[in-house]
Amino acid sequence: MFYGKNVGVVPEHHGAIMNRTDILRRKDINHFWHPYTDINSFERREFPVIEHAEGVYLEDTAGNRLLDGISSWWCMNLGHSHPDIVDAIRKQSGRLQNSITAGMSHTEVIRLSEKIADIAPGNLSRVYYASDGACSVEAAMRISLQYWWNLDRPEKRRMISLSGGYHGDTLGCAGLGYISGFHKPVEHVLNRSITADSPHCFHCIYSCNPEDCGMECFASMEKAVIENCGAAAAVIVEPVCQGAAGMRIYPPLYLSRLKKLCDENEVLLILDEIAVGFGRTGRMFASELAEIVPDMMCIGKGLTGGSLPMSAVVASEEVYDAFRSDSQIDRTFYHGHTFCGNPIAAAAACAAIDVYERDNVLGNVEILAKMLLEAFGKYRDIPGIHGSTALGCMSALEISEESGGASTALEIADTARRKGLFIRPLGPVLYLWPPLVTANNEMAKMLQIFEDSLIENLS
Repeated sequence: MFYGKNVGVVPEHHGAIMNRTDILRRKDINHFWHPYTDINSFERREFPVIEHAEGVYLEDTAGNRLLDGISSWWCMNLGHSHPDIVDAIRKQSGRLQNSITAGMSHTEVIRLSEKIADIAPGNLSRVYYASDGACSVEAAMRISLQYWWNLDRPEKRRMISLSGGYHGDTLGCAGLGYISGFHKPVEHVLNRSITADSPHCFHCIYSCNPEDCGMECFASMEKAVIENCGAAAAVIVEPVCQGAAGMRIYPPLYLSRLKKLCDENEVLLILDEIAVGFGRTGRMFASELAEIVPDMMCIGKGLTGGSLPMSAVVASEEVYDAFRSDSQIDRTFYHGHTFCGNPIAAAAACAAIDVYERDNVLGNVEILAKMLLEAFGKYRDIPGIHGSTALGCMSALEISEESGGASTALEIADTARRKGLFIRPLGPVLYLWPPLVTANNEMAKMLQIFEDSLIENLS
């Protein structure tokens, strides 16, 4: 049924007046601009309208329950409506809703900053707040540029990133991770970064297999850093998994080599942990898998347990100290926004960090990781699967082009939704990123629906 603006009178639905869900869908199509959604096809199909969520379940206006297989865009690490987080939001909203953090402070941002410094790797102890992942990355880029400016090295102003990298949708971030399908209409205004080859294990350009990989793909990054170190301010990568590029999970050894390379060539290393931080990989932060400490780390999504928009840059003492002014030179970081360190979001984040630590969330991730690794290893043998991979609570597989690629992946996702599991493919790649607090029986149910949907569409 077509729900576009030119429908005219409210249409009948199977001979009856439209029900509540149909009416809401029509209002949605008339007014709401959806991100990453093809308008034409969306207006012609039915879609869930969610009005309640709890734990790992979403519930729509028709009363249907859906297992949230992607943690609502990779952020609901602690599930929906966690009582501790809801309670913290409720209490804080009655005390202080917002307060400027330029030249003054408030109790919640102080409490949260200390908590983040306590759990962050190594000497990452200075926290700069933003509202979402892209804003965090923008701040990190600007910090890296001004860091070298403050050290009287303004020529260091280029960024180095990975091909296929995704760091957000602002124009600055799009320049870091240019993806033709996303950014072609604005390519002419982007300040493109220097890009190195992606460690893309599903389609290794060196024809290596995981068991005999010698990290040949790192040579491209090594070349980019060495040849451009005089002009490069920083390297930025998504550690161990390039998310929007198609869940490209790669070995932590790549990060170990990258940190050493950056240190040797006087280039800052920024790790974009927006999606993979806060337990997603099985460690609190992905950098811990490689036993390295970056110069800056971008965090978000799971920071508040996904409950409210908040992100941050966590920087080293060395980076922070470069912004101390002297009597003759002003080195102030002139960058910020209205809701920098918002008290309600800070209270939610404090509650979330308490839950991560108190409830042994990483211990549950270890259990879920084994289930995902076993299942996705088995899926690899299903005809039509090009490859599969899993690490922590991240898992993905790719539908081969011979089996329909992206179009088949969409059909599989639709089948899974009808069976009670919400997933959203990235082109030909299907993935499961469940909430980190998913119970064993809930994980087993997700995996069974996932498998049944694969077999139904690929048989």
